[in-house]
Amino acid sequence: MSRAWVAGPAEAGDVARLLAEFRDHLGSAEPSDASMRASVERLLDDPDTEFLLAAPGGGPPVAVLQLRFRWSVWMGAPDAWIEDLFVRADARRGGLGDALVRLAIERARERGARRIELDCFEDNAPALALYERHGFDARSKGAARTLLLGRRV
Repeated sequence: MSRAWVAGPAEAGDVARLLAEFRDHLGSAEPSDASMRASVERLLDDPDTEFLLAAPGGGPPVAVLQLRFRWSVWMGAPDAWIEDLFVRADARRGGLGDALVRLAIERARERGARRIELDCFEDNAPALALYERHGFDARSKGAARTLLLGRRV
């Protein structure tokens, strides 16, 4: 049985450790562990950010989800954004991703969000299947495909 919960300030180390593992999984060298920890601590103080943790049974957390909120002009209500979701490789296929997504949707509802969104690599079939199981729709709604664009400033 997996369990998921909202991380508290005392769990900053667990959150930062799991996000650093995600960084390593993605093959990136940045941000540093110290920068990751400082950012997690800062975001844990931000009322518009939540980190969700999950663990099998009573064990230590092996999965993390970062959930961000912002006001939407288009919705006239908060939007929720799943910024990161990572499950340690040796803990995958055990329901932890499902538990985190369910909790993220529940938290979004509790905060009055009318929409929850995320981005996902097109070739990440397991993640896309996870999100689709929870009602996320990867199909474009208009004539053209919607892309997430970005740049450093």
